[in-house]
Amino acid sequence: MIRVLRAEWTKLSTMPATGWLVLAIAALTVLASALASGTAAQCPSPATCFGDSTRLALSGVWLGQTAAVTLGVLVVSNEHSTSMARTTLVVTPRRLRVLLAKSVAVAAVVGAAGTVGVLGSLVAGRALLPRGGLNAPTGGYVPVPLEEPTLRAAAGSVLYLVLVALLAVGVAAVLRDTAAALSGVLALLFAAPALGVFVSDPQWHERLQQLSPMTAGLAVQSTMRLYALPIGPWAGLGVLAGYAAAAVVAGAVLVTRRDA
Repeated sequence: MIRVLRAEWTKLSTMPATGWLVLAIAALTVLASALASGTAAQCPSPATCFGDSTRLALSGVWLGQTAAVTLGVLVVSNEHSTSMARTTLVVTPRRLRVLLAKSVAVAAVVGAAGTVGVLGSLVAGRALLPRGGLNAPTGGYVPVPLEEPTLRAAAGSVLYLVLVALLAVGVAAVLRDTAAALSGVLALLFAAPALGVFVSDPQWHERLQQLSPMTAGLAVQSTMRLYALPIGPWAGLGVLAGYAAAAVVAGAVLVTRRDA
């Protein structure tokens, strides 16, 4: 297994797009978070400011995930587009090991880049939110606290990025086409929240939020009024993990049953 991991790591590190996508995961997350924090509406006073400053500071994950998804898709689909998958499976007949090694390599890279992006977002939030009137005389947002809820939101955001990347790996293993896999994963992530706008029934709207991988998964970023969320932070991340696991298992089944 070590040999397979080393081989997949070599392929990932030498793929032309890897460096740019790793940079994009961190940079897009930080830049989008900084933009959200820097342009947040000023609160009239601390007593009437109910915005979740931690979630606002981490909102760039919404954009950074697109780069994580792209990386997860390309790790699998690039080999099929160049027919390198046949060589890989000849050298490593145990196909499940190949998919597992790809998943581990992607998770490690996205986890590292996501950690940089999330930490940078928290720093940007603490620096920029005061411009919305943070100090006592002018009122404003409560500072991003460096305590348990924020640590959970930060760790959960990194896990979120890793899980959407693994979801992309699984879908790419099923579809084996870059455009189809990328479109499918992004549609799965963004379609449900978009459809929610047109659902007027409160019960169905809540169910849609609970079942949407992105809406449910990003609940882990919330640190205030958790009772009002459609789904709890860790439960929501569990929903996303279920989607990712189902995609990887489906990809594993098809990898073992069809030709390269």
